[in-house]
Amino acid sequence: MIIEAMKEQYASTTEPSIEALNQLNQYTVLNQQALRETLIQQGDDGILYGMIVNERPNMLAKVGVYVSEKCLQKQRDIITAIETVIAMPAYQQRVLSYAPELAHYQPLALGVFFGYDFHLEGVEPKLIEINSNAGGALINALLVRSQRQVSTQLLTLDSSSATVEQTFVNMFLEEWQAERGTQLLQTIAIVDENPASQYMLPEFLLFKKLFEQHAIQTVICDPNELTYHDGALWHGLQRIDLVYNRLTDFALEATSQHSLLAAYLATSVVLTPHPRAHALYADKRNLVVLSDEAELIKLGVEAKTRALLLAGIAHTAQVKPSDADALWAKRKQLFFKPAKGYGSKATYRGDKLTKRVFSDILTANYVAQTLVQPSQLIVEIDHELVEFKLDLRHYVYKGHSQLISARLYQGQTTNFRTPGGGFAEVNVLAE
Repeated sequence: MIIEAMKEQYASTTEPSIEALNQLNQYTVLNQQALRETLIQQGDDGILYGMIVNERPNMLAKVGVYVSEKCLQKQRDIITAIETVIAMPAYQQRVLSYAPELAHYQPLALGVFFGYDFHLEGVEPKLIEINSNAGGALINALLVRSQRQVSTQLLTLDSSSATVEQTFVNMFLEEWQAERGTQLLQTIAIVDENPASQYMLPEFLLFKKLFEQHAIQTVICDPNELTYHDGALWHGLQRIDLVYNRLTDFALEATSQHSLLAAYLATSVVLTPHPRAHALYADKRNLVVLSDEAELIKLGVEAKTRALLLAGIAHTAQVKPSDADALWAKRKQLFFKPAKGYGSKATYRGDKLTKRVFSDILTANYVAQTLVQPSQLIVEIDHELVEFKLDLRHYVYKGHSQLISARLYQGQTTNFRTPGGGFAEVNVLAE
């Protein structure tokens, strides 16, 4: 009865608000048949569909989410401000001072798929982190392409689903051309540790299909399968021109990466994203610099840009043992993250901390970030109302947001373990 009453309330509203749409998300329900048909059109014989829907049932959320164009524009402005600072020599010198030595090597390629993640605290977006090899872009492009045909006419598109895959291909070509000019890109290796066991394997397969549609031979492999000899990087008998790097060993320190590292330093392969990209963008300590007014003034950042950053980034501080008492006292307002972390691993909400874990954090390389509450929405699943949290991710290249996705989840951080959660289509409403 409660569900039906809420539906009737929202249905009677001529122009439902974004909050109303998200509080009981009844307008965009994942159409699995449309997803299957889209994959068939791309040549899938059912294997990819099965991997995504059956083997990974929490990869795609059951519903889409709604965001205003005004809110998205604020996020784009924050991204532009960050990119402006990252381009400054003074900033680069500052963050490279604590980066691995390898990050001082500067290739001409910039790095693909920077992920800018936002929480929406009320109506104001706050950046909570940046990732240098953000996954999910092509999965989300597939989601957008398959679902647009069933979306309500209430919506306006934030990006063209018809061209986003081509935009991604063009991005890789730009990375290649930055290093090799007019030379033809012939081979790409998508590299991750034991890729067959990775949750994002379906995306690797989608990228392989996409690249091969553009006459680029593609392999998916573990770094151990690569060898460096005769001035080139090889996968068996196939010479590799470009590596799409999905590794989370951002400094290429593991023994399994030695061949890739040697080829990278010898400029025998184009690597994207690369260690310098992670150091400039994704080290969590960078947010300490970007959210501290004194640091920004010292770097010479102009007042307008400083204002955008201070309002738009969750304040972040380096965890120091000398600050233990103060951090513990205000822990309920903080979120603790490892400086070189990824994928929400080893992150802790302060109100969930034990003394033992806190003592470990004090001796490790952590930052403490002001807790920004994520948006919440209510979804009807099996005739029950289920509350989800959500964050928004911009996939960015050269400062331009190529695609926007949402992730629905329960618990402390984003995950793909929540029934009904996962990547969600973002529907943009003009206010």
